[in-house]
Amino acid sequence: MNTHTPRYPALYEVNARILLRQLARIAGRRLTLDDVPDTWIAKIAECGFSWVYLMGVWETGEAALRVSRSNEQWLTGYRGLLPDLSEEDICGSPFAVTGYSLHPDLGEPEELTRFRERLHGEGFRLMLDFVPNHTAPDHPWVREHPDYYVHGTAEELARNPQEFTRVNQPGGSAVSAHGRDPYSGGWPDTLQLDYGNPALQDAMIAELRRIGGQCDGLRCDMAMLVLPEVFRRTWGREMEPFWPRAIDSVHREHPGLTFMAEVYWDLEWTLQEQGFDYTYDKRLYDRLRDGAARPVREHFWADLEYQNKSVRFIENHDEDRAASVFLPEQHRAAAVLGFLSPGLRFFHRGQFSGRHKKTPVHLCRDPEDPADPAVEEFYRRLVACLRLPAFRDGEWRLLDCNPAWEGNPSHDGYIAFAWERGGERFIVTVNYAPDRGQCYVPFPWADLAGKTVRLRDLIGEAVYGRDGAGLLSPGLFLDIPGWGRHVFEVRPEEG
Repeated sequence: MNTHTPRYPALYEVNARILLRQLARIAGRRLTLDDVPDTWIAKIAECGFSWVYLMGVWETGEAALRVSRSNEQWLTGYRGLLPDLSEEDICGSPFAVTGYSLHPDLGEPEELTRFRERLHGEGFRLMLDFVPNHTAPDHPWVREHPDYYVHGTAEELARNPQEFTRVNQPGGSAVSAHGRDPYSGGWPDTLQLDYGNPALQDAMIAELRRIGGQCDGLRCDMAMLVLPEVFRRTWGREMEPFWPRAIDSVHREHPGLTFMAEVYWDLEWTLQEQGFDYTYDKRLYDRLRDGAARPVREHFWADLEYQNKSVRFIENHDEDRAASVFLPEQHRAAAVLGFLSPGLRFFHRGQFSGRHKKTPVHLCRDPEDPADPAVEEFYRRLVACLRLPAFRDGEWRLLDCNPAWEGNPSHDGYIAFAWERGGERFIVTVNYAPDRGQCYVPFPWADLAGKTVRLRDLIGEAVYGRDGAGLLSPGLFLDIPGWGRHVFEVRPEEG
């Protein structure tokens, strides 16, 4: 395995159940992880990814599956995507876990080890899920350790039937809480774990240590829900901090294991301080989606230590497809800003094809959704940029975008970065606004004075020669349409 981990790695998410079902339909037989072709892995490797996030590998049970196949609101959504929906298309949520072993539908447990070894052979690391907040209703702990769960009363069940349910236990039926967050009703295919119980925390740390031997990194689902202040707000009970002790314990056994947090509500820095290597950057996603440049630019004012641990994305299995959220040109501009900024770059299967239809995690078949060749070509060029050492391990800085002339406010729509490593230099410029705008971007390299500088756009066709002194002051003049973008390779030549 290639031991070099880029400072700014790229991750590729794939739904394991959908991938194997798709390959099985082509092969005409049931397939497991051992049957994933080497050519599939090699094709992903060509894109320069450092991580494969294999979503949905763990054991799930019949109880959650029954919920997924009977919830009428969910079924309506499924049928809207798959008009020919069959029961076999509904696998149940992969986040209603009954055990952290490979799901039998995906193969024998040893196949996960072999799949990881195959990824290592191509220089990948494997990321898997950990679900801290809840389990499936038929997890063994429900009967063996009922004290691990949050319970309620018959009155609470009658008053809030969407948040509680009756569960059969050895001593008789009991009222248990569904997993939830402080702002939404319960998730009916889950039961809530009680982090106020120290024994439960110990049991979850033991699970983490065991999972840590099966992968190189863990995406911790809704990680902020087990922060003491959030748990208190949700359930009105106290708990000792979990993540610092858990991460420290796991690292003693698996020193190199990477922790990535799915996190919202501006709690990213809190989880970074508690030991997470990476945290979701939902705030940047929201600002890119809203389409105003200034909040996006101000987002990049954050301390670089924080940004280096941020997970940049414009879609994933929880968010709608980027091609359906953003206008076509805005999609490309958002991708350039999100993926050519520092941090971990998170890509989702189907994103490179411009798919519009989001597949719920309860399904194991994608809807028909033809590829968009223009989107594919854009991502081909963008991914080629991400393979360059400067964007993987270089030094990044945010640049000024100054008015092109007095009284012209359109410079406020621009965002620009500089990247540099080992003499290689690049300028990223985006007019993140719907209308044409103008600005000057001063370059940060004083040694350009007295030289002619060749600018070649890596995501377009433009090639320019410019005087180095002029690039320093007043800067590179830009006059580009709404959502326009350039990624310029900067090559100085003697004057």
